[in-house]
Amino acid sequence: MQEFTTPIAGLIEAFSKLPGIGRKTAQRLAFHVISMDGKEVTQLAKAIIEAKKNIRYCAHCANFTDTETCSLCNNPKRDATTICVVEDPRDVVAMEKTREYKGLYHVLHGAISPLDGIGPEDIKVKELVERVGAEPVEEIILATNPTIEGEATAMYLARLFKPMGIKVTRIGYGIPVGGDLEYVDEVTLLKAMEGRKTL
Repeated sequence: MQEFTTPIAGLIEAFSKLPGIGRKTAQRLAFHVISMDGKEVTQLAKAIIEAKKNIRYCAHCANFTDTETCSLCNNPKRDATTICVVEDPRDVVAMEKTREYKGLYHVLHGAISPLDGIGPEDIKVKELVERVGAEPVEEIILATNPTIEGEATAMYLARLFKPMGIKVTRIGYGIPVGGDLEYVDEVTLLKAMEGRKTL
């Protein structure tokens, strides 16, 4: 016996393909959508279609935008001599929340992962190289994730840009603010010790 009618099962299946959505959450979302007013459902569907249709990569930094170049690249107050390289557009949002970084960004849309068959040609490395050759870049900040793939990507980019005479730095990482040393794993503690600075 089929647990749900075909339309509901299809909706649950569609929601369960989203990241972080398990089967139970997908069911809850499906039933919520079904109980919504027809106008609200139409607005939701329209918003998804419009976002998919209108969002593109920024011509300079490859961040998501609905124009040729994003608002960050168009801002003349941003420091064009510094580029912070991140893996994902969500990382730009996280960095901007600090309100401290005033340079530009470059979004790779992934990380090098030989085990998954992802090489430099599969992410936006070529675009970064072209950009560095055409713009007055003095420093590249590597803000890839502290994972094996993120580290591999950072090392690859550092080897690529250091011979060009460009300063290449890596964001610091280690113990989170408010964390207790007794709960920190050995690798994180080691990285925190390696990244210590003078006060």
